[in-house]
Amino acid sequence: MAPETTSRPRLAPGCRLNERASQPRVLLMPERALRLNGPSLEIVERCDGTHTVQQIVSELQKLYSQAEPQKVEQDILGYLALLNEKRALDFE
Repeated sequence: MAPETTSRPRLAPGCRLNERASQPRVLLMPERALRLNGPSLEIVERCDGTHTVQQIVSELQKLYSQAEPQKVEQDILGYLALLNEKRALDFE
């Protein structure tokens, strides 16, 4: 299920990004880790509980202005839903 555009995603308890100085960037979750780069990193960095889903979509549509805006939005919504299913994100 796609998240509401007014919700504010944040990392779930027990999940965190490794340090910025560490490469590659990794989303650390209980008993697993997910390597992040490009758009996936851009999305997760904005899941801080202050950005709404719509703000994340708008920022990334500007960042990836060469891509079709609707495709960017669909990809972001799909990725947020996937992270929510993996219990890496909560929505406020």
